[in-house]
Amino acid sequence: MAARAQGDVTLDWMVLLREGFPDRPVLDMAVSHALLMRVADRTRPAAMRVYEPGPTVAFSKLDAHAKGFAAACDAARSHGFEPVIRLGGGHAAAYGPGCLICEEIETHDSVLEGLHERYVRATGTLAAALWGLGAPVVVGALEGEYCAGAHSLHSGEVKVAGISQRVVKGAALTSAVVLLDAGPAIRAVLVDVYRALEIDWRPETAGSLADVATAPPLDAVAAALAPDGAELRAFEDEDLRLAAELEPQHRP
Repeated sequence: MAARAQGDVTLDWMVLLREGFPDRPVLDMAVSHALLMRVADRTRPAAMRVYEPGPTVAFSKLDAHAKGFAAACDAARSHGFEPVIRLGGGHAAAYGPGCLICEEIETHDSVLEGLHERYVRATGTLAAALWGLGAPVVVGALEGEYCAGAHSLHSGEVKVAGISQRVVKGAALTSAVVLLDAGPAIRAVLVDVYRALEIDWRPETAGSLADVATAPPLDAVAAALAPDGAELRAFEDEDLRLAAELEPQHRP
């Protein structure tokens, strides 16, 4: 994938991070938080992170204030999914093995500008990658979808990707969840989680691409999303130290 441009800034994404912590979903979220804070502080370069997660229900801070939040967390755990508090907004989203998380963490000076442009860029990049691999996805909101958003991707009546953002002074994180072949677990856990949160939605919108079409392999999607010439690196020690410090913020 070629470098993308935003305004007058070229996003080369020369640093690519492929590590994940599928057995510790809360730590996975805290690592992304740590990367955001360090990019904002200019103590590490902008980066793209692409990884396969463990079974996770990612709740927003809005969800965390709902009266049914504790019951929703219990519902997630009963299905074998770890509840976490995510960085972005919206409502609960479930993902796990057979899914891919793709995050771009970039320097950004204005908290109030660029939000729409990043959504458009991320949606276009993801849609192009999936189209290139033969996946029949459509961009836009799906009526009655869980964690509704104008920049969702869907195929048939199933939501196959959602995009969220978190912006702080100095940096922005754009995160995409791509549901490729997750089996029936995603729908089952979201039915109980959304019942506890008392949010109306259409359960048939939950699932993954393999429910309605042939899903490309995760490695193929990850390769299609990776920028040309990206340097594959491991996390820095300070990334993990700060993540350990931030981890309690993402634990319900």
